[in-house]
Amino acid sequence: MGSIVAENRKSMMLFSGRAFPELADEIGRHLGVAPTPTDAYGFANGELFVRYQESVRGSDAFVVQSMSAPINRWMMETLIMVDALKRGSAKRITVVLPFYPYARQDKKHRGREPISARLVADLLKTAGANRILTVDLHTAQIQGFFDGPVDHLFAMDVLAKYIEEKYAGRKMAVVAPDSGRVRVAERWTDRLGGYPPLAFIHKTRDPMKPNEVVANKVVGDIKDRVCLIVDDMIDTGGTICSAADLLAEGGAADVIVAATHPIMSDPATERLAKSPISEVVVTNTLPLDEYKRIDKMTVLSIAPLVARAIREVFDDGSVTTLFGGLS
Repeated sequence: MGSIVAENRKSMMLFSGRAFPELADEIGRHLGVAPTPTDAYGFANGELFVRYQESVRGSDAFVVQSMSAPINRWMMETLIMVDALKRGSAKRITVVLPFYPYARQDKKHRGREPISARLVADLLKTAGANRILTVDLHTAQIQGFFDGPVDHLFAMDVLAKYIEEKYAGRKMAVVAPDSGRVRVAERWTDRLGGYPPLAFIHKTRDPMKPNEVVANKVVGDIKDRVCLIVDDMIDTGGTICSAADLLAEGGAADVIVAATHPIMSDPATERLAKSPISEVVVTNTLPLDEYKRIDKMTVLSIAPLVARAIREVFDDGSVTTLFGGLS
């Protein structure tokens, strides 16, 4: 006999970055796998160090990191974690990014600008990542930036189930806060049975002033309806709150918001609290400090969805079936 045949045993290992370990713990509980103990700390000059306390050789490794502020610190930590796994002979490395960093820099608007979303993908690939698993990318084209499989999960079903149960029987309209979110709003309309009319906010944005938006007018039937504004993220809240003001002025019966990523940079908390929005429904793709959790905010867990996707990847199953073929 000229060869040795080894038993093919697959081993899943879960690893958590320090940005939001509570989410990784929750994902682990759904999987029945605890995050691997890790020594991680920073040096006085800001450099980072990571070492795993257990062997990772031959493992199917899943690194969970929520890219919250300070985003560059956690991005660097993720790259170091992936490098440590590669040098520790992990068989496959999947980076789980509930929130993909730099996603809004996905194309050049003017000359001499970077495409930072592509740079992030290149950095992950160079570090040793074989696969990326993420939730609600700002634009779907980012999937093509990474030279490898990208599992793009959608939080819409998690959010829509809550909306359907709480606002059942009320006349609704699905509102895109700008023209770029119309496709997302169309999917929401389909998910809600196809009956809510679609509306969108026509707005202008000064490319020289980030996070500043001027809302102009509402296009669509929103009078005497519960208006559901859908977006992938809430950063400073300017877009959402400007849209809510226009909807209220246009005769909306109520205004609610459903968004996946609660970035909640200042002054988002103050803006949302003063706005005519009655409820903000988000997921826990990012950690939320207590002072950012206003009374009108509802946070739903994304952990069960991410855990199911990780299980499908580990079992060589189909992630697409989690969304009825949507992805």
